Amino acid sequence: MAKLLLETLKGNPSNSVPFWFMRQAGRYLPEYREVRATVPSFMEFCYDPAKATEVTLQPIKRYGMDGAILFADILVVPDGLGQKVWFETGFGPKLEPVVTDEAYNRLSLDGFHDKVCNVYETVRRLRCALPEDVTLLGFAGAPWTVATYMIGGQGSKDHAPARQLGYGNPQLFAKILDILVEATAQYLCAQIEAGADVVQIFDSWSAALPEPMFDAWVIEPTKAIVEKVRSKHKETPIIGFPRLAGAMLKRYVEETGVTGVSLDTGVPLAWAAEEIQPHVCVQGNLDPHLVVAGGDAMVQETLRILEALKGGAHIFNLGHGFVPETPPENVALLSETIKNFRR
Repeated sequence: MAKLLLETLKGNPSNSVPFWFMRQAGRYLPEYREVRATVPSFMEFCYDPAKATEVTLQPIKRYGMDGAILFADILVVPDGLGQKVWFETGFGPKLEPVVTDEAYNRLSLDGFHDKVCNVYETVRRLRCALPEDVTLLGFAGAPWTVATYMIGGQGSKDHAPARQLGYGNPQLFAKILDILVEATAQYLCAQIEAGADVVQIFDSWSAALPEPMFDAWVIEPTKAIVEKVRSKHKETPIIGFPRLAGAMLKRYVEETGVTGVSLDTGVPLAWAAEEIQPHVCVQGNLDPHLVVAGGDAMVQETLRILEALKGGAHIFNLGHGFVPETPPENVALLSETIKNFRR
């Protein structure tokens, strides 16, 4: 059975527009919260194949998306490399910062796959459990975005610790990016080998970097990962998501070699249709907060996006992930609106 999303990514769009949503398995669903309550640790949740499979399937059963994205977290990679990672309730992720050569030397690719192997088991279970026409997406965080957590020890608004290390100790910073490139490429390849049809690289914090740093810290590591994955899995589509890349988005597409690119909420659609869509499949880009509001405003903006991008390969998605307060009934209306649209 043909997979609409996969075929669209390969440049064969049909009359219907495929869709999936970032963070489609998450806290906005009551059934997700029920499962999450049974596991004390979020990292333990990510490494539990039964529970991770269950919550990945929940939105597919509810809404019938064309794509199911593996439930995991981008911090699985530093955890697999040996950095201490944990989540604090009400705060988010915490890590022991890597800001010295001594801390860097504690990272290792040895044993990486043993540490994260349960993620691959989740992919295998999903491959068996999903309907035949649903595309399975694996994913990883991009090196720059993951490095901001590894260096800062937590999330931040301006990623100052990572920027300052990149400027002040470029040798150590380069080593961190290099080990992330290798680990991420291996991680994505293993997901593909376990059954993922597509992989996405999330660079959630690529905004506002100076041009030389965007080239060195975002484009070059992503390009290296794409090349490494393609050397083993030539036919597997790769989606990039350089969130808030602005004017650098076009260069990102041209230089990384991604198959598709996810557009954040701020990308002008007429520009994307003219400058980006002729070269790669585009994905996006509804504001997640419109799904909180719902109603006619959400429907009209959804139709505007669908109309603006109907001239080429387009996967409908959000400009970023669902927020926890999203009403499930609004997701149902959004899903039906997309399903009823014809190019």
